Amino acid sequence: MIRPPRVDKMRWRWALRQVLAVLWVGLGTSCPCSDPTLCIPLRGENQFEVFVFDVGGKDWKYYDWSKVTTVAAFGPYDPELLCYAHANEVRVVLKGDVPLKDIIDRDNRIAWINNQVQLAKKQFMDGINLDLEEAAAYQSVEYYALTELVVETTQLFHHEIPGSQVTFDVPWSPDCIDGRCYDFLKIANSCDFLFVMSYDMQSQMWDDCFAKANAPYYQTLSGYSAYISLGIDSRKLVLGVPWYGYDYPCTQLLEAGRCALPKIPFRGAPCSDAAGRQIPYKVMMQQVDSSITGRFWDDDQKAPYYIYMVDNTYHEVWYDDPQSISMKSAIVKKFGLRGVGMWNANQLNYSNDPSAIKQTEDMWNALTEENGELELSNLDIM
Repeated sequence: MIRPPRVDKMRWRWALRQVLAVLWVGLGTSCPCSDPTLCIPLRGENQFEVFVFDVGGKDWKYYDWSKVTTVAAFGPYDPELLCYAHANEVRVVLKGDVPLKDIIDRDNRIAWINNQVQLAKKQFMDGINLDLEEAAAYQSVEYYALTELVVETTQLFHHEIPGSQVTFDVPWSPDCIDGRCYDFLKIANSCDFLFVMSYDMQSQMWDDCFAKANAPYYQTLSGYSAYISLGIDSRKLVLGVPWYGYDYPCTQLLEAGRCALPKIPFRGAPCSDAAGRQIPYKVMMQQVDSSITGRFWDDDQKAPYYIYMVDNTYHEVWYDDPQSISMKSAIVKKFGLRGVGMWNANQLNYSNDPSAIKQTEDMWNALTEENGELELSNLDIM
């Protein structure tokens, strides 16, 4: 999947920025960039989004900037990142995180939104990514407050920062995952788009207590089918993939792919992925070749895994790699989604090691490659 050239758009934005920069400097605004035009928030809509979460540090210097369209800055404010991103016509947006209990009161909610707008202006940001992830019962006070938060945040950001982007993070399915029974249709219609977190799908294990893939392929498909069935425009959905996996210690290893887990309940389910721990892709790539099994592939879940032993305990590690991610990337075109993204871009190895360079390049390329056959016959796609 190749994004269209940005040359004409960049020329137009450059000309507009020259005019706006004069006004900006005239207002006495302190720009951290050597070129003051780089402090002007971006405008316009990308035909294809590559939405990148960054959690801090300087890894961003090694990202594939030919693909990135938005960086959600979840680490400390980095003006160098902002200047570099704007020079590459890439948005940088704030992390929006507030306890639901603090936004039930409308005055408190509006005050919080105003603070975020002022922070975005001060830091020359291009919008905000709302990442709340709290449980909210259907038609509860939290349910309505959350919806209004998205509506009012979008309205105020769009008014105060023309062209700004407001997005909202949602679970892999709209079916009250982990108690998040949101008004997904109204939220989608209110903001610019939803980032669908198509991972952590084993947070509630209802069938058995065995290690499984973080983001099984067909489960991923079913989530987008469910969102579209609600009436949500597919162009309002960005597919999120994991650049991390889960390391599960087995209470018993019956065979490869049958790693029994300790029972750690979560929200009514007898087992959960809390039995394991998250590990980044770069760690797994250092471990897989020296593991007992090497890389195995599960064709039912369409995901890789491997097994290693430490302190007389077998561990089964499930993760995503270029093969599984490129299969998911095909969903974007098939469903007509707005784009793709990942949690998070810092999980790769950006060193000068030749094997690491190849692994990192392959992961970035997998976001826009379309490998594997898509099987939709058993899904009710509207």
